[in-house]
Amino acid sequence: MRRLEYFVAVAEAGSFSKAAAALVMSQPALSQQIATLEQETGHRLLTRTGRGAEPTAAGTALLEHARGIFELAERARADMRERQLVPSGRITLGLPPRVAHAMTADLVERFRAEFPDAAISVEEGLSIRLREGLVAGRLDVAVLFDPPASPLLDIETVARESLVLMSSSPLPARIRLADVAALPLVLPSKPNSLRQLLESEVKPRGYRLQVVAEVESIKTVLSLVARGVAATVLPASAVHEWTDAAPPFMAAIHAPQIRNRLCIAVPKARPATRVSRFLVQLTRQLCLQHYGEAARPRQP
Repeated sequence: MRRLEYFVAVAEAGSFSKAAAALVMSQPALSQQIATLEQETGHRLLTRTGRGAEPTAAGTALLEHARGIFELAERARADMRERQLVPSGRITLGLPPRVAHAMTADLVERFRAEFPDAAISVEEGLSIRLREGLVAGRLDVAVLFDPPASPLLDIETVARESLVLMSSSPLPARIRLADVAALPLVLPSKPNSLRQLLESEVKPRGYRLQVVAEVESIKTVLSLVARGVAATVLPASAVHEWTDAAPPFMAAIHAPQIRNRLCIAVPKARPATRVSRFLVQLTRQLCLQHYGEAARPRQP
């Protein structure tokens, strides 16, 4: 491990002299340690140049291995430290409003029972804003609807829901997307991820949505549907937000069927901790409970 550290220091500094100064050791001693490592591996690892030193092909391969070894070692040390301490501090979770309404009470209660000395902060917002918060480092974990792939985030799909047509008037059991597009609709306003998903399905087919009203809140959308203003397209679980005495009518959309993705995302650059791992696991359980196949509401 120590010789690997010396090797990485030279490779990253690009110079034996600079690495020796950073390591507070003599350059001949450092050169001897690298030579010993080359004997152990059976490969020439560094080539001296007029400007310093650079890894050979074998050295480049070993450099990647070394970095992985050091990362695993640091994770092991961090895990051992965590086991000696009572986790404290604050962790921030981002939730879309509909998810926050369904899950926050259970989530905070169970988190506090597991980590009484830690604090949890729940931030509500549209998926696109929560994704920005993850990338900027303001959020530790977030639940997102239909996020695009990102090299900066680890994204796990935990549940998928079919979109349905909801109305206060009778509907057939199934309805084609082309027929949905011809109806007057009240929908969440852009850049809502559900609206973007629906638009991505209708535009390539040459359909045009007949949107008569746009609002941000799903509850407000449903209240307008309950008053008979127009129908709407939402995930099936949104029926749990319905507050009118008379239940809504729902029709499964087909040709094509449209399904959203409910995902958990964490920044790749942020090291996992005992607290963050528990929060991800708890969030996953609650997402499956509320939005998994077993949680799908039945049509009235």
